[in-house]
Amino acid sequence: MGNLKLVVTSIVLIIVATSDIWSQNITQSVRGQIIEKQTQATLPGTTVVLLESNPVIATITDSNGYFLLETIPVGRISLQISYVGFNTIVLSNLNLMSGKEMVLNIEMEEKIQTMEEVVIVATKKGETINKMASISTRTFSVEESQRYAGARNDISRMAANYAGVSTSNDALNDIVIRGNSPSGLLWRLEGVDIPNPNHFGQLGATGGPVSMINNNVLSNSDFMTGAFPAEYGNAYSGVFDLKMRNGNYEKHEFLGQVGFNGFEFGAEGPVSKKNNSSYLINYRYSTMGALQKMGISVGTGKAVPNYQDLTFKLNFPTKNIGKITIFGLGGISDINFLYSERDTTEEDENVYAYENRDVLSKSKMGIIGLSHTYIMNSTTYSKLIFGASTMINENDVDSVSTVTNIPGPYVRMDLTDSRIFGNYYINKKINSHHNFRIGVNVKRIGMNLIDSVYNASYDRFITRIDNNDFTYLYEAFIQWQYKLTDNLIFNPGIHYQQLALNNSVSIEPRFGIKWNLSNTQSFGLAYGLHSICQPLSVYFKQVELPDLSSSRPNEDLDFTKSHHFVLGYNLQMNNNLRLKAEAYYQNIFQAVVEPNESAYSILNSNSFTRFTPDSLINGGSGTNYGIELTVERFMDRGFYYLITTSLYESKYKGSDGILRNTAFNGNYVVNALAGKEFELSSNKGDAKYKKVITLDGKITWAGGLRYTPVDIEASLENGQTELDQTRPFSKQFDDYIRPDIRIAFRLDGKRVSQELAFDIQNFINHKNPYMMTFNVETGKEEMIYQLGIFPMVQYRIVF
Repeated sequence: MGNLKLVVTSIVLIIVATSDIWSQNITQSVRGQIIEKQTQATLPGTTVVLLESNPVIATITDSNGYFLLETIPVGRISLQISYVGFNTIVLSNLNLMSGKEMVLNIEMEEKIQTMEEVVIVATKKGETINKMASISTRTFSVEESQRYAGARNDISRMAANYAGVSTSNDALNDIVIRGNSPSGLLWRLEGVDIPNPNHFGQLGATGGPVSMINNNVLSNSDFMTGAFPAEYGNAYSGVFDLKMRNGNYEKHEFLGQVGFNGFEFGAEGPVSKKNNSSYLINYRYSTMGALQKMGISVGTGKAVPNYQDLTFKLNFPTKNIGKITIFGLGGISDINFLYSERDTTEEDENVYAYENRDVLSKSKMGIIGLSHTYIMNSTTYSKLIFGASTMINENDVDSVSTVTNIPGPYVRMDLTDSRIFGNYYINKKINSHHNFRIGVNVKRIGMNLIDSVYNASYDRFITRIDNNDFTYLYEAFIQWQYKLTDNLIFNPGIHYQQLALNNSVSIEPRFGIKWNLSNTQSFGLAYGLHSICQPLSVYFKQVELPDLSSSRPNEDLDFTKSHHFVLGYNLQMNNNLRLKAEAYYQNIFQAVVEPNESAYSILNSNSFTRFTPDSLINGGSGTNYGIELTVERFMDRGFYYLITTSLYESKYKGSDGILRNTAFNGNYVVNALAGKEFELSSNKGDAKYKKVITLDGKITWAGGLRYTPVDIEASLENGQTELDQTRPFSKQFDDYIRPDIRIAFRLDGKRVSQELAFDIQNFINHKNPYMMTFNVETGKEEMIYQLGIFPMVQYRIVF
């Protein structure tokens, strides 16, 4: 810990020294562009006012919809944006820093009934970016992912605080929505579906230990937990619809950050100031190795995770041919779990590894895309996206002898998923009542899958998958929004999906209603039929026949499908406090199970699931239902809190027809978060620099993980942990309890903003169960626990 103290002390000295150099007159600029949401047309002449300014600070947008407010005092600010005939927008408690200009891209909506007298109505806080999402959608800001205690700057871990989302696993950022498998989630970035955006992520999964998605490059985005609109497909649990912000088109700015997630460097600025084009780039390299050398456990025993990632976006607005954007995300990672090199003289917990196995794991993921947004006329625009993605998993597993401790070959896996995609949609605004969006998505899915396991009886490897081929996934949708009035909105639509591999087809109706009873109360109702493809490794699983030929019994598997029903109520108690309640029912059918009577179901898969039976059919089902309650005070006067409660049941049936708990049926989750900012400067007007201390706290209390008990007799016989597969998920660990706290010191000088944050997870050192294993030497079951108290330090500088 002495080295850690030295690092922290050095950072503090850097903050103080740098702030004195760049102090005095702490102001910053706010700039951006304002457009109409339904047509993407610019709105010249829009009024932008800095609220609570005296004298009043205001401006209007130019002929291209751009605005600029200069010499704004740093700190929390609120803006009001108004335009005749459009709903007025109020953006509250924006965090303006000295080291970075605030760049906003704002979309406004036309009123249904235009009155002669202009009536200003503030936008309700918490409204979604996608206006065709009637319910079960939460818009989150980048600041929330940076502020929430225990989030680790990871948007997946941040989302675990929302109602309907559960997690009882410190090792993974799997998003379990309403009892569904994490595999049912869709990740979308800049309008295109992306593979697993996590380091050490597996093909067909959606989670992992560390996210590649850097919150420093994101804009406000939507997170959906059910009955989502028709434009989203190939998912049945939820959608993460992520937007990247544009770089500053007037000024070059830089970011440096070091913390648990890695060493980071970011840059942004203008490509050409004449047309407001910009670049944005961020690179990160893992600090895990450094932490390990300092004697700080990262929760993986002696296995050190190494990773690096790169994110970028280039934005080119033009006058005649529309807006062109080029974006990309990529990362590589590797980790080795060497049981044969374990230290037998001391406890060596490793929550990821398998007993008696050496595991060498590598993963790579990358995506690049080019989008073109074109305004056809005053009521119509189109968007075309081309791109490619690839994901590679390389896993070598050796079996370690319990006698000689010498590893021998066991599993060799090399899986590659390469995709080329094209998306196109047209958005047509008929009038203020009717808006249509029609689109098609085409993906060419190329695969090179090799998976084999060593069979000691035959003294050779048995091929489980060997495929080098491609197929296509076709999607099309039509979404209609009908605003009967400003207070009654209908969102019907249809999604079509077809997999060329076996011509599986799904036609999926979607429907939503949002009814604003008043300015403070609203109801929402939504239904959706959703479907998802099976993982590629499932379709191409091979079975060796007696004549040494092979067959693919799973190639004709259909989609897994789900009916979603959601009813919600929202009460805006005042400008900053709201109450939201939702009830839902989900019926899953055509789930993948074994053809013979068994308890197996793919609905229990998570990101580290390794076992898949040889032969499968669409004969299983599942049911999820529950109620959710959210009480939220939005940030105001430096204070916020969020309390969410989820009560739910998650059941499934395998081919044996027996109703059982799923692996994710924790039954309840309660999250409570709160935070407060304290400004330390005594004379705010004359202070050389602005100092702010932030305190954030969180506690999670959730039902424990479901688990399958150990089969002691089989474990003794085979010399390794064997589970009783006749009683899957029949037992439940003790409740998961984890309190986190975050303390941050932010200092704004004239040109530089700095922040030093301490994040202490599980500060009471509560032992949460993770896994039950069998100790061959003692002949007894043993519990493996999750992370205990886990302190982290992060330093961030923006200039």
